[in-house]
Amino acid sequence: MSNLTKKQKQSLREIIITVVLFAAVFACDKAGVLDDFPAWAKLGLYVIPYLVTGHSVLKKAITNILHGNAFDESFLMMVATIAAFAIGEFPEATAVMLFYQIGELFQSYAVGRSRASIAEMMSIAPEYANLETENGTVETDPEDVNVGDIILIKAGERIPLDGVVIEGETFVDTAALTGESVPRRAAVGDQVISGCVNGDGIIRVRVTKAYVDSTVSKILELVENASTKKAKLENFITRFARYYTPVVTIGAVLLAVIPPLVTGGDWANWIHRACIFLIVSCPCALVISVPLGFFGGIGAASKIGVLVKGSNYLEAISEVSTIVFDKTGTLTKGEFKVSKILPAEASGMSEDRLLELAAHGESLSNHPIAQSITSAYGKAISKEKVGAAKETAGHGVRVLYEGKDLGIGNDKLMAEMGVEYAPSKENGTVVYVAYDGVYCGCIVISDEIKSRVKEALTDMKSVGIKKTVMLTGDRAEAAQVVSAALGIDETHAELLPAGKVEKIEELLNKQESGGRLAFVGDGINDAPVLMRADVGIAMGSLGSDAAIEAADIVLMDDDIGKIASVVRIAGKTMRIVRENIVFALAVKFLVIILGALGLANMWEAVFGDVGVTVLAILNSMRTLRKGVR
Repeated sequence: MSNLTKKQKQSLREIIITVVLFAAVFACDKAGVLDDFPAWAKLGLYVIPYLVTGHSVLKKAITNILHGNAFDESFLMMVATIAAFAIGEFPEATAVMLFYQIGELFQSYAVGRSRASIAEMMSIAPEYANLETENGTVETDPEDVNVGDIILIKAGERIPLDGVVIEGETFVDTAALTGESVPRRAAVGDQVISGCVNGDGIIRVRVTKAYVDSTVSKILELVENASTKKAKLENFITRFARYYTPVVTIGAVLLAVIPPLVTGGDWANWIHRACIFLIVSCPCALVISVPLGFFGGIGAASKIGVLVKGSNYLEAISEVSTIVFDKTGTLTKGEFKVSKILPAEASGMSEDRLLELAAHGESLSNHPIAQSITSAYGKAISKEKVGAAKETAGHGVRVLYEGKDLGIGNDKLMAEMGVEYAPSKENGTVVYVAYDGVYCGCIVISDEIKSRVKEALTDMKSVGIKKTVMLTGDRAEAAQVVSAALGIDETHAELLPAGKVEKIEELLNKQESGGRLAFVGDGINDAPVLMRADVGIAMGSLGSDAAIEAADIVLMDDDIGKIASVVRIAGKTMRIVRENIVFALAVKFLVIILGALGLANMWEAVFGDVGVTVLAILNSMRTLRKGVR
């Protein structure tokens, strides 16, 4: 009882009272105690338990009729049971309403269980923030904290806002967001994000985002809106029920009226058949179990730290046959380091001088490669020596350094500058340097492949992914090294941002009928490609705003190994949903035909409705299992 809502407890009490009253009346009826009662008195005795359990159904049906929305399961139950009373089927009428309500209670509980898997994610919402003020630390609503404020986070408290640690050291439990049980260390200078739980340390944090822009707020908004994006199959069931219910209602009326008119009598028999027709034709098994199945699948994905923005994306990922990956930050760590400095012999330049030129040229860029070069230089940048700068995506950067033209970039930039250079075959990303029209040499930047990526790609093939593709702006030689190491099926290198979109278009046009294409990227530089693919999967980077906004599915801890798990969950969800549709329709049509032919009674009709609904719901709840196969 403790797990039931207030409404469910009330419904359970009404069902128990109904069972007791109905059992007493039914026992008296079968024992002959009611034989001498007039029909209206016997009717009254059965109506009492009927109203105890069915008053909410009658109220809903009447309300819907008054609002012009008559055709739903409440209306069908009301008409069928009242008609049963009218032809003297008193026990059957009360029993039908009782079992219908038992089915509704079970359905409500099952939906609640399914929602609970999502609600666990909702529990990441912080209740308060310890804000430091001139008068000491005060508890306040996270929405009232401003960017730049200092908050104190004690051991065991949930981090209320995104920020940077300015004092203290701790371990942060990120399981609520990532599904990862191993805590992460957070010390001075480290970013912490809202929704995670502080471990055993006390930290002071400078807030970097208002609550409305924080990670926890973005995630909660995503989860709340997930149910609005329905799969094609889910939309079909909604449309089906909209037309199906009026059709069966009209069919029941025709079944009750036309045969007696044609045969000249036996109205009670045909009305009885029409009641069976109405009871079994309720579409609740479909309209509940199908959304419940998708909701369960989304919940199962959230348990492993993967956010799916809607059942339409769950359906789409189940059909993916090609997965396209961005290289940097997705397959590789994106942690660029200078591995070699190779001055050109003709330039007579030292390694230190070459690195100095490159570092000054890249000093105004925030590109990871630029940052790796300035980091390797390790000295202060003489900003007064650096003049006007122009950065071209996919080429490099040109600046005025000590009044002369300095270019740092790839072969395209060298061609643009008209500089003769010696192409390098070194493994890694090669950055060429030209100064005052003369080629000075190159710097090689290395980026490691992420651990377990190869295993993740193998796992994807095992769940039905037919082709893996890598797109990168890096040069072909460096791309081929990564591709060969990971066993990528197809690689396209030296692509500008616009070129990636064009390549995705080509791949989409080559897709087999029924197959879908997914793109996996970091969600920052790849937003156009993420949005163009059938399914955009972003590396969440523990809550990157751009990732959450651009993608359809977000891997909260950047683990592409979870893609195969999501495909499994999605595939299982789709199989369960289809099983429910086929099973429910097959049983219902069978009982409808038997009822119309007079070969089924109301008890079989109850199974055709309530029994099928319960079985379909039980089947749907299988999607909640974590890591389902």
